[in-house]
Amino acid sequence: MKAAPRERVTLVIADDQLLLRAGFRKLLDGEDGLEVVGDAADGQEALELVERLAPDVVLMDIRMPVLDGIEATRRISDRFPGTAVLVLTTYDLDEYVFAALDAGASGFLLKDCPPDELTSAIHVVARGDALIAPSITRRLISEFAGRAAGSVPRQLPPISEREREVLVGVARGLSNSELAAELFIGEATVKSHVSSLLNKLSCRDRVQLVVAAYEAGLVAPGMP
Repeated sequence: MKAAPRERVTLVIADDQLLLRAGFRKLLDGEDGLEVVGDAADGQEALELVERLAPDVVLMDIRMPVLDGIEATRRISDRFPGTAVLVLTTYDLDEYVFAALDAGASGFLLKDCPPDELTSAIHVVARGDALIAPSITRRLISEFAGRAAGSVPRQLPPISEREREVLVGVARGLSNSELAAELFIGEATVKSHVSSLLNKLSCRDRVQLVVAAYEAGLVAPGMP
């Protein structure tokens, strides 16, 4: 039986390098239900395109003139919550990526990731989930936790013991199905706990749950 086609996802590409924008457009437009509806050379142009076109996803570079990717991400997240931002970064993890977490980015990928990984990531964030490339997750978490070390731990609102277990699992990078298997509960129950945590902790997505868990000292780099 043929798999059902994915829903159409509209996309804006924001990068100050013309060749990269053209390359991404050629790679993505029309591929696997994706439609590139615009591209921007800086964060201000990206913001204006989002306001005018209401795309599902913005592929966002960080270092851009006029308005950088972090501030553009913050403004998009605040003003247009229906648009997800997927940050593209380099292998040598850019320090500004950590600020983008707080700005509301829904995911991070390497610019040289395989095409199928990129298209899959776009669909993931378009449906409201969050994603961090496995190849940078460990470095991202270690760096973030290192910056948080020595600061006063974040005080979390009251959560149940099961919710705490789910939060720790999310921070370790486990998927809902992996959490269900580890905790011996149904996947629907995991989804319910994640939803409750998002609400109680005022987090937009799983990426922000990871940040909350590290800020609260529930997890630390190197934990299995």
